[in-house]
Amino acid sequence: MRPLRVARRWALRAVAALFLLAVAVMLLFRFVDPPITHTIWAEQRRLGSVDRQWVPADEIAPVALRAIVAAEDANFCAHWGFDMGAIRDAIEAGARRGGSTISQQTVKNVFLWQGRSWPRKALEALLTPLMEALWPKRRILEVYVNVAEFGEGVFGIEAAAHRYFGVAPGALSAAQAARLAVVLPNPKGRDAANLPEALRRRAAQVMDGAATIRADGRSSCFES
Repeated sequence: MRPLRVARRWALRAVAALFLLAVAVMLLFRFVDPPITHTIWAEQRRLGSVDRQWVPADEIAPVALRAIVAAEDANFCAHWGFDMGAIRDAIEAGARRGGSTISQQTVKNVFLWQGRSWPRKALEALLTPLMEALWPKRRILEVYVNVAEFGEGVFGIEAAAHRYFGVAPGALSAAQAARLAVVLPNPKGRDAANLPEALRRRAAQVMDGAATIRADGRSSCFES
């Protein structure tokens, strides 16, 4: 039995070391902007270069932050990383809709990789509450909008605002912000400057949703 006890002891030490490493990296990125993500790295290799420039949340139009939350995760301020209502709705709808929160997507984009494998989902489930415990909501949203893909080779809201509308992210209008938000589920297949009628209607709904979460207080956790 002694070899088994030794193996168990080393396994526990390895798990503890990995957990401490995860905490250290998570704390680091609370204050230091992630230099790259797996997706950005992969797209750089595929395309040769990508368009990306980090921008602090204070330099992003508040309506743009609200639009992205309204489109992607309207209950962002109310949950601890997992929106159980959205998850139940996703299960009932099958593959037609997703239940991932902005927190989960940030973990996936910054710390993990794309795909639907069980190991990735398990790591996402472990790291999401850790990030929620260590980062304020505004930081989670700031990182998300800076690493999210808005088009082929276009990463982050600064690059997207310039690419599609020729403005800085701080100058985005409510309509422009809503258009950027609706491309997030399918960034390679949607053009924020040239949306089809169905997505223009969706953008109008997002614009209304952004106004609603401001009025009812659901944007309070990330408003400066």
